[in-house]
Amino acid sequence: MEQPRPKAPASQPRQVPDGPRAAQGPAAGPPTIVAVLTAHNEEFRLPAVIASVKAQHRPVSRIIVIADRCTDRTADIARRHGCHVIETVGNKNLKAGALNQVLPELLDTLGEADLLLLMDADSTICPEFTTVALHYLHTRPGTGAIGGVFYGQKGAGLLGALQRNEYARYAREVARRKARATVLTGTASIFRACVLREVAAARGTRLPGPPGCVYDPGALTEDNEITLAIKRLGWGTLSPCSCTVVTEIMPTWKDFVRQRLRWQRGALENLRTYGMTGITLPYVAKQCAMYFGILAVSLMLFTSALFAYLGLYTAPRGWLWIPLAIFIAERIWTVRRQGIAAMLLAAPLVFEFAYDGVQQWVYLRAATDIMRRKNHQWHHLTGEEK
Repeated sequence: MEQPRPKAPASQPRQVPDGPRAAQGPAAGPPTIVAVLTAHNEEFRLPAVIASVKAQHRPVSRIIVIADRCTDRTADIARRHGCHVIETVGNKNLKAGALNQVLPELLDTLGEADLLLLMDADSTICPEFTTVALHYLHTRPGTGAIGGVFYGQKGAGLLGALQRNEYARYAREVARRKARATVLTGTASIFRACVLREVAAARGTRLPGPPGCVYDPGALTEDNEITLAIKRLGWGTLSPCSCTVVTEIMPTWKDFVRQRLRWQRGALENLRTYGMTGITLPYVAKQCAMYFGILAVSLMLFTSALFAYLGLYTAPRGWLWIPLAIFIAERIWTVRRQGIAAMLLAAPLVFEFAYDGVQQWVYLRAATDIMRRKNHQWHHLTGEEK
């Protein structure tokens, strides 16, 4: 069964325009940037994350660490590194709940031009992150938030290399879309404070979720949902390629399946919640294309196996090798910036084909779980697993 949406203290929502945002930005002046890091037992990764925030060419004014249900030294380490620590109380709604305990009060202290850098405490950002984000927010006043483009950490053997190749191709895809963001990654994104206030005010009326909450605690993937919410209110979203983030990768296949199942299940649930609109139509089309692609691959494998069983299968001949050669070249070319090892991994196809096969199984599982109304639990890596 689906979990009921938690209730939050009511607030009076403002009426927010539903159409495209007029090209008029918030109040002029140098904005304050406040970094908010959400952490759950991140004592091992936290020092590097804080260091990456402090190394910004355009410094943040302060760093707040939300210690959510931590049983390790996360809070002490954050204080030792000069951060203001807020420990959650009675939070049962995971990351969204932790942010909702802090953001409403914090937003009341920020001006219209001020910004919030919301990060996971397991991801590091490049030194130019805030500088690039500020440039885009200044030159494109209709943009409500800037998301990072994430890459995978080193390690985790073959599975880690496959994830890094996938993330590299995703970054290339974002660049080809001229930085238009389909999802504001939860690893690191910068939001206008005024936009998050609009989101909180619109909850319960124009947007799903309890009134007054910035994040919908009923959403399984809060980063995907907040992106839809911001677009629903008429703001644009961008992910410039220069805003790079290095984030954790799943160390085992079990962790990988759990992560991707949550991502896909959450994406489908968010689309169901928001319904068919001009905002969600591209997302729905992409999901339909993906599931049709899974069907096509399944039919190809079935017919290939059937032909092989009947002794009718033959290897491609002559010009039939050309499409295969082009496909292999494309797989190699799209990960060239990851180095020789990444290119060699892509060349045989078999490893990445198997990796894609696991993901396709996950996508099917997510769809069937929704139809069966099966509950899904958040999975978080411990420090030892990382």
